[in-house]
Amino acid sequence: AQAAQARAHSYRSLRTTQVLVAVQAEPLIMALAFAAGGLPMAVSPVALDASLLAAPPAAALRGAAAVTAPAPSSGGAWGAVAAAAVAGAAVAGGRRRKTKMAAARAPAAASFVGVQAKPSLRGACMVVCAGATLPEGRKLRVAVVGGGPAGACCAETLAKAGIETYLIERKLDNCKPCGGAIPLCMIEEFDLPMDIVDRKVRKMTMISPTNKEVQIGQTLKDDEFIGMVRREVMDEFLRERASQNGCTLINGLFMSMTSPQSKDEAYTLTYNDFGEGDGTSRQGMKKTLEVDVVIGADGANSRVAKEIGAGDYEYAIAFQERMRIPEDKMEYYKERAEMYVGEDVSPDFYAWVFPKCDHVAVGTGTVIDKKGIQKYQQGIRDRAANRIKGGEILRVEAHPIPEHPRPWRVKDRATLIGDAAGYVTKCSGEGIYFAAKSGRMCAESIVARSEQGTRMIDDRDLFDYINAFDAKYGPTYIVLDLLQKLFYTSDAARESFVDL
Repeated sequence: AQAAQARAHSYRSLRTTQVLVAVQAEPLIMALAFAAGGLPMAVSPVALDASLLAAPPAAALRGAAAVTAPAPSSGGAWGAVAAAAVAGAAVAGGRRRKTKMAAARAPAAASFVGVQAKPSLRGACMVVCAGATLPEGRKLRVAVVGGGPAGACCAETLAKAGIETYLIERKLDNCKPCGGAIPLCMIEEFDLPMDIVDRKVRKMTMISPTNKEVQIGQTLKDDEFIGMVRREVMDEFLRERASQNGCTLINGLFMSMTSPQSKDEAYTLTYNDFGEGDGTSRQGMKKTLEVDVVIGADGANSRVAKEIGAGDYEYAIAFQERMRIPEDKMEYYKERAEMYVGEDVSPDFYAWVFPKCDHVAVGTGTVIDKKGIQKYQQGIRDRAANRIKGGEILRVEAHPIPEHPRPWRVKDRATLIGDAAGYVTKCSGEGIYFAAKSGRMCAESIVARSEQGTRMIDDRDLFDYINAFDAKYGPTYIVLDLLQKLFYTSDAARESFVDL
């Protein structure tokens, strides 16, 4: 029990990511090598300077695969980084193989100094069961606060399993300032209908500070694309699907909650119920709801996060204008999206022109100069002037976007998912897929640990989801963070990024 508690507390720090990356060292380092332009298939760690890689050479590790060193390339510093990365991967892989080989030889004695090993519990697995069985006829009660991709996918999975699920969403006409780009894998994995995809982007143009254009996507197959959606359309579809699977959808604004004082007590949520009104209604009836578990999916300004003391994080401001442009210019964006980089459009991010159903979204974002967002929006208008000339602004949107996970994401029987947890990638700003994925993974963990909603859960069960998510996606976040810090710092670096 003490070990489990210590393990739980260790995941309440952002340093968790570092621990998880240590476990996932090989794929992370290989990704860094690839990003650095190295060739990760034939680099010898033995040839590296010790200052680049403070680890034993791979050849010295029992079970490590031998690799040969190619002739030095013209990659310069990039080649060194790639070589270091691959060497690290070889070392990490060797260590894992050595561990597996030692385990395979059990129960034979294994000792580094040739001494008979003493019996121990090292490597033993502790199984922690869910809490007490709930009274017959009563299911676990879960409130999901926030009906975006994270909350809706979480609620759908919970309701499908027979758990008593409530989804509280205030903005039923949600138009979050979001580029709306989703990967092809999300359409398949979350069974999204093609009619909610406005555009199938098969061409991406990156424009450097000097207006050098690089075309991306020429190697895509005919059935490969990036889907462009309107959040108000996709989010509504996901919420309705959750409702059809048994979730109770509440049109309401979450206000506060009272936390339980014992493991058997319930959370009491207070919210303003707007009933059958639309998302623009201002008046509601104050109501309360008792539940066993609370899941905060209420975005970057999460009230649930404040209630559980999840801590603050750095955030970016995204600003976007929906703009209807002439038909001949819209034809250019039929299957194309544009990314602009430069100090004039953002000091630490990129600006975009993304196609929607009958208009385009023109926007930008920044962390370090939030007060200057209007200046950078004017910058993207000027840079894209020839292609959006004559456009009519339909809507102006602004919203905070988290830059990294919150310090704490679990407290007792409450947890965070999506933007509320801080699951937006650096460099690309992608958050829709990771939000939906975190919601589903959280729900699946609750379903499994509560045995289909028949048992109570606690924070250890919620950490199960946190651990799984960090282990799977932690390396992705770190690599993209490194790329942003490397390439979004100066116009010279941005020019190199576009060339790369």
